[in-house]
Amino acid sequence: MAAPPKKAFALRLDPKVHAAIERLAAGELRSANAQIEMLLREALAARGIAVGQSEKPRRGRPPGKGDEQP
Repeated sequence: MAAPPKKAFALRLDPKVHAAIERLAAGELRSANAQIEMLLREALAARGIAVGQSEKPRRGRPPGKGDEQP
């Protein structure tokens, strides 16, 4: 089963907030988008709101005819 696509939307940020997020993301080897998602998850957890992880997409070539499953 394929994972649902990520929800895309426009986000307006103060340029200084965006610059701070980019610096933090670079220091942690993440994209700014991934950093924002992580910060949102941390903020939700701090408020006691549990958010699960979506199913990750499967990687690799799908099995074909004659391929054996381990």
